[in-house]
Amino acid sequence: MNFQKLFLDHCKTNGLEINDCQVNIVELINKFYQVNFNNSLLSNLFSKKKCKNGFYLHGDVGVGKTMILNFFYENFDQFKQRLHFNEFMISFHDFVLKNKDNKKVNVIDNFVNRLKKKYKLIYFDEFQVTNIVDAMILGNLFKKIFEENIKVIFSSNIKINNLYKGGLQRDQFLPFIKTMKNMCYEEILIIKEDYRKSKKNTNKRYFSPLNEATNFKINKLFRKLTKDKIGKEKILLIKGRKFNIKNYYEGIARFDFKDLCNKNIGAEDYIKITEICDFMIIENVPIFNDDNSNQQQRFITLIDIIYEKKIPLAISSASSLQDLTSTNSLFVAFKRTSSRLYEITS
Repeated sequence: MNFQKLFLDHCKTNGLEINDCQVNIVELINKFYQVNFNNSLLSNLFSKKKCKNGFYLHGDVGVGKTMILNFFYENFDQFKQRLHFNEFMISFHDFVLKNKDNKKVNVIDNFVNRLKKKYKLIYFDEFQVTNIVDAMILGNLFKKIFEENIKVIFSSNIKINNLYKGGLQRDQFLPFIKTMKNMCYEEILIIKEDYRKSKKNTNKRYFSPLNEATNFKINKLFRKLTKDKIGKEKILLIKGRKFNIKNYYEGIARFDFKDLCNKNIGAEDYIKITEICDFMIIENVPIFNDDNSNQQQRFITLIDIIYEKKIPLAISSASSLQDLTSTNSLFVAFKRTSSRLYEITS
């Protein structure tokens, strides 16, 4: 596979703008492929010690990182898996739980060996680390993944050195950063424009401010979406916990922000919720500040999962999409959230 040629042909066929910065990244990931997967003279020139197993692409929001890596992934013709990082870590924690009574089992070794039997390439889109439990595990986990010669590609808004920056007990996370620096080609994609904020995205399903007119528009949209559908309260059981969806009409779900983000729930709950939703409405999104940073962090995780699952979304919010505010500690991560909201509410 010549990924660079495929990408340029794809752009030409579909009338897409060819950006020099993106083409440069395409060339670099093409070299990553040739070195790691092509049994050619080029790959033989590199010893195993020099060959890195990871490709880590970072840059600002909406510059095309996901588009490039998605195209690479879709044209990769060997065993592969695209994973949301939260789903990946949930599967690891479930594996640990199932094997907690078996002291003979090295859970990291066994978990990674299972991965190796299934995949030659794993793809993490919009990679970030926010959970202290995950942060303390990742060093040993990814060291083993790379030792087993599993190739991994990442997109992220954050360069490797800044991952989990300011997090609790970050010193225990530093071995992971060292592993990533040693085992990944780290590249940056710099483009000034956020493509998600283009004029094509008109945000027809983002309503603000919170007033009677906005409420009328949300109600009108909900009636249109649920016409001829049967409404029935949906109860999800998530590891012994109950989550009730009161406004549920055959895949159309309507929530208040506080029901999703004020409660002590997280990625696993959001994944289960999105699995039964074809369209979601979230009402009464507040202005974010230091007083509700926990709710904002949950909202970031929720939007990441909704985006990953490609679920259309309607929102009513206290502020316009252009004027969304953020607590300082979540400013970088929230840039991605607001950018994604342009796409999934359009």
